[in-house]
Amino acid sequence: MAAEALILVTVARTSGSVPREVGAWMTVTAGGFTGTVGGGHLEFDAIARARAALAGGALDDEVRYPLGPGLGQCCGGVVWLRFERVAVGEDLQARLPVEPLRPLALFGAGHVGHAIARIVRELPLVLHWVDSREDAFPVELPPAHWRQEAVDPIADAVADLAPGAAVLLMSYSHAEDFNLVVACLKRQRERGDLSFIGLIGSRTKWASFRQRLVARGFGEAELAQVVCPIGVPGVAGKQPAVIAVAVLAQVLALPG
Repeated sequence: MAAEALILVTVARTSGSVPREVGAWMTVTAGGFTGTVGGGHLEFDAIARARAALAGGALDDEVRYPLGPGLGQCCGGVVWLRFERVAVGEDLQARLPVEPLRPLALFGAGHVGHAIARIVRELPLVLHWVDSREDAFPVELPPAHWRQEAVDPIADAVADLAPGAAVLLMSYSHAEDFNLVVACLKRQRERGDLSFIGLIGSRTKWASFRQRLVARGFGEAELAQVVCPIGVPGVAGKQPAVIAVAVLAQVLALPG
């Protein structure tokens, strides 16, 4: 519920090169704002317009912003911003645009897993976090849209993943990781509905797994669905947060 009167500003339409996508939003109160519709002069004007309305002025429902000639921003496109009043006590959440979220399945609550989970809170991803150990997760409660569970054996959780999920495998043991790869490839053989299977580790680890998977009857096309090592090329750091950023950039770059 809105604790004070505010203006909801939403990117309604765009044309050409613009800083934010349709559906991006910000809320403006008399003394602050949350979110962003693109920054720069565009956002400066939107905040000023919203605060003038909160002070009793008129409010246009939609305003066209030519970014190049109108605001001197180098994007050069056009943005249409929608302005809506939200009264005290009104359900703001019900007014916010619904952002499409890619399901992300994270197996493993070690150092890298924790780093990924911290960053995911700010990304358009909905997390299903699994470990075989009850005490491996953070003490604080997870966000409402997360699913966080201890499953032993951990590979049993693969069957319950959301269709289209991107899967990251980084459990505390190679044995669990191998069983997870097997479970993911079997699901792909049956349903073909996982968008990405990423396995943490070196090329040596994957060579060992690959040999064993071939012995299990998996073919070349199936093995090609597993990405190992994971992360965008060129990021060499091994700190958990660095690995997390590289891996999540790879997930965010997936089509669809």
